[in-house]
Amino acid sequence: MKRTNIVLDEKLIDQGKKLTGIKTCKELVNFALKHLVRQEKQKRILDLEGKVVWAGDLEKMRSVRGV
Repeated sequence: MKRTNIVLDEKLIDQGKKLTGIKTCKELVNFALKHLVRQEKQKRILDLEGKVVWAGDLEKMRSVRGV
């Protein structure tokens, strides 16, 4: 864990708490950071479009699953 002192926008903090139901600033900041990291990782997945070669039989895979 890293300890730091930061100045936060009180209006944003209040909005974030109301929207999420989170009670403390620490929890809210951790929540926001987790979501930011997840979102940025998801963006990087999109960069792989057209770069991954997949060889398989989708119809065969679906029939095995019963779909």
